[in-house]
Amino acid sequence: MSELVFFSGTMDCGKSTLALQIGHNRSARGLQGVIFTRDDRAGEGRLSSRLGLVTDAVEADETMDLYAYLVAHLSRGARADYVIVDEAQFLAPAQIDQLARIVDDLELDVFAFGITTDFRTHLFPGSRRLIELADRIESLQVEALCWCGARATHNARTVGGEMVVEGAQVVVGDVNQAQGEVGYEVLCRRHHLRRMTSATAQAGALSPDVLPVPREART
Repeated sequence: MSELVFFSGTMDCGKSTLALQIGHNRSARGLQGVIFTRDDRAGEGRLSSRLGLVTDAVEADETMDLYAYLVAHLSRGARADYVIVDEAQFLAPAQIDQLARIVDDLELDVFAFGITTDFRTHLFPGSRRLIELADRIESLQVEALCWCGARATHNARTVGGEMVVEGAQVVVGDVNQAQGEVGYEVLCRRHHLRRMTSATAQAGALSPDVLPVPREART
């Protein structure tokens, strides 16, 4: 049976790479897919990986009805054996409902890729709806690492290397942005809560709360 599968993880854990790999594997077997994306780092209508891989995609803006697009696509005689959606966290909940309808009514597998929470640790509306509706949720096995070497579990927004916790939920950026630009960094929970990015750590801005020494033993 067809499934709606949600592949989730932090930034920098290989979601887009896996999306491209799934598309490649199926095309190698003679299958044809429709790829949707939203606000990709490479620009409109592109699905890209940090490894340098890129392919064309359909830009799914906030007004697009994804189910109607697939129906029109098939009605023109075009082929669609599966659907891939990257940056699915940016979709509206109604668009996630449309993905579920593609699975149920058109009997196509839908593979959605996205991060679950924003830079404030709040669920994206699209990710929340995917968690509610997906037939299967898969956590990416490639673990992103915090600057301290621990498993990264949270996405942080940075400006000039400093973590910020205010602002619009969606601001397009990427990891390892140039100094002074809006960028993102993956952190473990401890350093996200303490707002300790790699830049502030390198600057020696470690507070006593970060040191792994009992408070009563500190002098």
